[in-house]
Amino acid sequence: MKIIYFYQYFSTPKGSWGTRVFEFASEWVKQGHEVTVITSVYSKSDIKAEKFIEDQVFEGIKVKIINVSIDNKQPFLKRILTFLQYAITSSWFALTLKTDVVIASSGPITVGIPGLIAKYLRGRKLVFETRDLWPEGAIELGIIKNSVVKKLAYWFEKKCYNASSLIVALSSGMRKYIEEIHNHPNVIDVTNAANIKMFSTPKPFIGRSQIVPKKYAIYTGNIGEVNNSIWLLEAAIELRKMGREDIKILLIGEGKQRNDLVEKARKLQLNNFISWDLLPKEDLVGLIQQSLVSLVPLKGTPVFDTSSPNKFFESLAAGIPVIQTTNGWMKDFLNEHGVGFTLNPNDSKVLAETLISVEANPTLRSEMGIKASLVASKEFDKVNLANKMIKAIQLIE
Repeated sequence: MKIIYFYQYFSTPKGSWGTRVFEFASEWVKQGHEVTVITSVYSKSDIKAEKFIEDQVFEGIKVKIINVSIDNKQPFLKRILTFLQYAITSSWFALTLKTDVVIASSGPITVGIPGLIAKYLRGRKLVFETRDLWPEGAIELGIIKNSVVKKLAYWFEKKCYNASSLIVALSSGMRKYIEEIHNHPNVIDVTNAANIKMFSTPKPFIGRSQIVPKKYAIYTGNIGEVNNSIWLLEAAIELRKMGREDIKILLIGEGKQRNDLVEKARKLQLNNFISWDLLPKEDLVGLIQQSLVSLVPLKGTPVFDTSSPNKFFESLAAGIPVIQTTNGWMKDFLNEHGVGFTLNPNDSKVLAETLISVEANPTLRSEMGIKASLVASKEFDKVNLANKMIKAIQLIE
């Protein structure tokens, strides 16, 4: 089967971003499918290009790179422009490339444009992969305020769903929402995967003098409002008040709030709030494995209850308990399997107290870690999830 995968943020494990598409596509290639990914150049990815359109190959995956740079730190209008540049350029491939099925992986929702063109102008089967609920998230966060824009956004969302033969949601919460609100007959959930071998194989600790094993909580990813990053700084302040500056909070990543948070920590002379630049995913493994817990905070907004962040799965695969802040499927999962904690995203003191408690109880930490590794290998193995998705695609009539 020939598959075209429209996804703007493609990365391999050498990058500092999620590798779901790489993992799934490489598995499908092993099974004999031909996969072409249409991507752009994301700041956290390892994908680079010199020409405006450049062809590269990664483990058998054909990758067409549209040399449009995307960065979370770009101004809002600039980001919208890059989304449209990608959507318009990739539409050429939707028209010209031979394929059996097209996968449009959103966000951003504009990736639906080449998907719809492939569907309606070339008669291709369309699979819509929902990574987050849009425009609900943008509206709840106040990014979209204009009533006309809201109506247009909802209309386009509906158009994408209705045109799709199959919708793949990244969490059970997203699947239930789409089934209930849009009444689509063919929706499945395929969570983000973890490279079990990579994250479960013990790696050496490559920390710096600022941290020591089992004395830090780790956060990896975007540093910004959506990720409730201020909560982490406030928790570091609470730890100092409690006389526990020996417990560090380590952030690895980039984002709009990073410089501001680092500057606030500097002015407060806060030694237990540490921020490092992006690291390749393969270099993160040892740091995650040697942490107290992995932090997966999100802003306390209902739409985030359906979220499916990569760090959640990878941390469990590394055998590390997770602390998260949503009231959806992740909370239920942690409670069911006993592999982490759900905390109030507005209470930094409870985060500090939880870190102190976990640090003081190595037996509990070890038990949670063992259970986390086992459940991750069972539920989030990349091969099993890639097979689940390709089998559903093959059933499309």
